[in-house]
Amino acid sequence: MTVDNDRSIVGAPLPRVEGPAKVTGAAKYSADNELPGMLHAAIVGAPVARGRLVQIDTTALAAVEGVVRVLTREDMPTFGAVHAFQAAALDLPMQSDEIHFEGEPVAIVLGTSLQAVEQARPLVRVRCAAQPPILPGHGEREVIAGEEGERDGGSVGEEGGMTWMVWPYGGPVRIGDAAASLETSHTRVGGTWTHPSRHHNPMETSSTIAHWDGDVLTMWDSVQASFVVPPVLADALGIDPGNVTVVSPHTGGGFGAKGWVWPHQVLTAAAARIVGRPVKLHLTRADQYTSTGFQPALTQHLELGADSSGRLTATRHHVSNITGLTETYVEGATEVKDLYACPALDTGQDVERISVGAPTPMRTTNEGCGLWALESAMNELAHELNIDPLELRLRNYADREPTTERPWSSKRLREAYADGARLFGWYDRPRDGRTDGPWRIGTGMATCTMGQVRFPGNARVRLARDGSVRIETDIQDIGTGLQTVLTQIAADELDVPVGDVSVAWGHSDLPSTGPVYASSATVHTGSAVALACRELRKNLSEYSDTPSVTDAIAETDLAEIVGEGKFGLEGNAPIDVGGGDSGYAIRSFGAVFVEVAVDPELGLLRLRRMVGSYSCGRIMNERTARAQMIGSLTWAWGKATMERSELDPATARWLSKNLTGVHVPANADIPADIIVHFVDEVDPHASAIGARGVGEVGATGVDAAIADAVFDAVGVRIRDLPITPKRLLTAIGET
Repeated sequence: MTVDNDRSIVGAPLPRVEGPAKVTGAAKYSADNELPGMLHAAIVGAPVARGRLVQIDTTALAAVEGVVRVLTREDMPTFGAVHAFQAAALDLPMQSDEIHFEGEPVAIVLGTSLQAVEQARPLVRVRCAAQPPILPGHGEREVIAGEEGERDGGSVGEEGGMTWMVWPYGGPVRIGDAAASLETSHTRVGGTWTHPSRHHNPMETSSTIAHWDGDVLTMWDSVQASFVVPPVLADALGIDPGNVTVVSPHTGGGFGAKGWVWPHQVLTAAAARIVGRPVKLHLTRADQYTSTGFQPALTQHLELGADSSGRLTATRHHVSNITGLTETYVEGATEVKDLYACPALDTGQDVERISVGAPTPMRTTNEGCGLWALESAMNELAHELNIDPLELRLRNYADREPTTERPWSSKRLREAYADGARLFGWYDRPRDGRTDGPWRIGTGMATCTMGQVRFPGNARVRLARDGSVRIETDIQDIGTGLQTVLTQIAADELDVPVGDVSVAWGHSDLPSTGPVYASSATVHTGSAVALACRELRKNLSEYSDTPSVTDAIAETDLAEIVGEGKFGLEGNAPIDVGGGDSGYAIRSFGAVFVEVAVDPELGLLRLRRMVGSYSCGRIMNERTARAQMIGSLTWAWGKATMERSELDPATARWLSKNLTGVHVPANADIPADIIVHFVDEVDPHASAIGARGVGEVGATGVDAAIADAVFDAVGVRIRDLPITPKRLLTAIGET
C-alpha cells in the first residue's frame, strides 16, 4: 500500500465536527431516548458475594405507585450459550439460585418511571443462604498455559466445563535460560510490584433500551462496538442476529467498560420480550461497579540481569491477577516482553479465582500494567549501574521485535527519546537534588509502548452530483474526535473541502466496522474510508478522466457515485495484536519525562511538569491527537497517585461504589506545563493511511516515571500503586 503524507488536510488541527451537537445538547445518548409505553428497569443485586438465593419477597412494593412487575429467574428464559469474544460474562445471571458475587442480578423491577423503580428497588427483600466469600489470597490459582511464543489474537477454550477468555494475551514465552543468566549477571535487580483493582467510571453510565416488533429487536445501547451486540443477543435469546438493530451514535466514555456485551444488556432485551413493552435500563454509578467489570488487581514479580555495560542478559516476569469464580480474564502484563533486546526471557501468568464479577480490559490494558514493573525495574537497574536511565534504554534498544526477529512496521523511538529529552531538558537537569520551600524536587522518565490491535473495517463513501460527500460507517462517537478524522481523510483523498463532507454513523444499518477501543478505530475505519474514496475515484474514472471528482461527476448524468472500502487483515483474521500475519511487528512507542515535588513531612506529591514524546505513525489531526495524549497523561497521574477500588476484606463487596470515595485528578492536580510531541512518521504497514494507535500509549510508563521521580526527590522506592501520602510517609519513615 502507498501513503502520501504531503497533503495538508490530514494532520491539520481541525475542530470536531460533532462538537456543536454536544455543546448545544442536540447529541442524543442512549438514555436520552423515550419510546411510547416504555417501562423503566432497575436491577436488584445479590446482597452477598457467595451463596444461594432462597427467597425474593416483593410484598412491600404494593405501596409504590408506578411499579408494574418484578421479574425473577422464574420469569427468565433459559439463555443459550454465547460466544466468548463478544460477551464479557459468559455465565449469564438469573438462571439458577447460585450467587457468585455481590451485586449479581437476581431480580428486575419494572415501572412507569425511574423514580418508581428506584424507590422500589431497596424494598425488594432478598434472602440468601450465604457462604463465606473467597477473598484475595485465598482463591484457587490457575496457571494460564499457551503455545510458547504465541502472541497474536485472543483465544477461547473450555476446560472442566468452564469457559474462559484470554484477550489479547498469547501465552508464556521462554527464550534461552533466564534462571542461569540471572545467576551469572554482573548486576541483578528485582522485586514485586502491585497494582490495585480499578473501575472505569465513565461520565455516562451504561444504558440500554430494548424494543421488540415481533422477532425484530432494536437496541439503543451505550457501547463502544455496535457489531458485538447482535451475535450475543442472538445466541442468548435464540433469534437471528440479522433481526437485531443497534442504535448508538454517541457514547459518553467507556475506557473498555462498554467494549463487550454485559448481562444487563441481555436482561433488558429479555425483560422487554417478557412484558411486551419497551424497557429502559440505565445503570446507576453503584450498578456500574458490579455490572460492567473492572481492571483486576495484579501482582508482578520481575527480575532483570545485566552485564557491566548495562546490556540486559535476562528478564524474568511472572504476573498474577484476580478473576471471577466463573469467568477468566487475564491481564497480559507480560506483553511488554518485546520492548528491549534481551537474550534470555521467561514470562508467565496465572489467575486467582475469588468472589467477584468478571474483570475486563481497561484503558492501557496489558502494557499499561506491565510497564509499571518493567520500567520501574529499568530505573532501579540504571541506578545500580550508575547509568543515566535514558542511556540504559538506548543501550538495550530493540531494532527488531526481539522474540520473533520480525522487523518493525515503523519505529522512531530513538527520535522520540531525543526530542523528549530536549524538550524536557533531561540532560541539563540538576543531579544533586533541589528544594522549593518545603518541597523536594525530583525527575524521572520511562519508555511508553502499546501493541497495535487491529480489526477489519468497513465504510461507504457517496459523492453526490452537487459535490457533497457522505461517509457511512457504523462507528461510535466516544469523545475522541474520530468523526472529524474520518472527514479529513475523505476530504484529503477526494480533494474536496472539509465542509462538503458529512458522516453518518452509529446505526447498525450502516456498514459494520470495528470498535472504538484499543486505540484501533482510526486504523481500521480510517483505512476503510480511504479505501472507499480510492474505489470511488476508480469507479468515477470509468465515466470521466477529469482529475477533480466534483468536475468529473458534473460531466456525467449520475445522481451519485459510491465507493465501498474494506480494510482487511491478513488471512481474514477477525483481530490481530502486534502485527498478526502481516510479517511485521506493529507497536506505538514513546517516552515520558516528569518532574514532581514531594513534601516529606506531609507525604504530599505534586506534578510540576511533564513531557511526552511519541512515535505513533501518521498523525491525522494534531488537535485531537494532542487532546487524547493529555487525557492519557492525566489518566495515568490518577492511576499512579490516587485511584483504587477497595474490596471489603470480610464481605468481598466493592466499597464506595461512587465517586465520593474514589479520587480522580481534578484541574488543580494537573499543571498547564504539559508538552505533547509527535515525531514525523508514516507507517506504511500498519494501516492504509499510515497511522497507528494514539489514544492509550500516552497512559503507559507514566507511573514508573513518577515513582522514579519520587526516588530522585526523597530517596525511597515505591512498588505499590497508588503512591498515596500514607505510603509515602511510611516509606520515608523506614529509611
